[in-house]
Amino acid sequence: MDFLEAMNFRHACKIFKEGEKIPEKLFENILEVGRLSPSSFGMEPWELLVVQSQELKETLRPFCWNQVQITSCSDLLVFVTKNKLIEPGSAYVEKMFKRKDMPQEMLDVYVKLYADFLGAKAEGNPSFYKDWAAKQAYIAAGNMMTYAATEGIDSCPIEGFDQSGVEKILGLDGKEKSAVLIVTFGYRVNEQPAKTRLPMSEICRYL
Repeated sequence: MDFLEAMNFRHACKIFKEGEKIPEKLFENILEVGRLSPSSFGMEPWELLVVQSQELKETLRPFCWNQVQITSCSDLLVFVTKNKLIEPGSAYVEKMFKRKDMPQEMLDVYVKLYADFLGAKAEGNPSFYKDWAAKQAYIAAGNMMTYAATEGIDSCPIEGFDQSGVEKILGLDGKEKSAVLIVTFGYRVNEQPAKTRLPMSEICRYL
C-alpha cells in the first residue's frame, strides 16, 4: 500500500492473532528501518531487545499492566536508551563522530559542540540523557510502525509498563541503560476502529 494508505491502516492494535508469526524477512526489514532512522548528532543512543520467547512475554505481561498484546503479539521490541554511553567525554561519543572520517580539528569541534549543547541541558537534570535518547527512540519507533503498516503488519506502542520491573526482568540497571518504550508487532484480530483526528485547520497554521 502507499504511504497515506499505510497511515490510515496503522492503529494501536490491542489484540493480535496468537501464533501467527511475521515472516522472518519482513521482521528483519522492520528492524532495518529502525537502524536506518535518524538520531541527533548521529549518536544512535538506543538499542533494541527483541523478545520472541513466549515464556519471556508471559513473564513481562504482569509488569505491563497485564495488556493482552504483550503475549498475543508475534514479536515484542523493547527500546533501551544508552544513558551513560552518550554522556559528553565518553569513548562511545568520540567513536560515533570518528565514523565520519573527518580531520582531527573538525572532530574536536564536533566533540566540543556536543558537550556544550548537551552539558548545558543536563545540568541539574539527572534524567536528561535518558529522556534525550528516548526522543530519538520514538523517531525510530514511528518509522518502524509505519513501514510495518505498508506490509499489512500491525503494531502497538506501549508506555504503560512498570519500568523498574521490566528492567529487572531484562537485566537492566535503569541507570546506565533504561527501558523507555515497548512496541509489539503482529496481525490484528479485530478491524480497527474509525480513526479520529483533529481537522487540519486546528493543528496547522500558515505564517
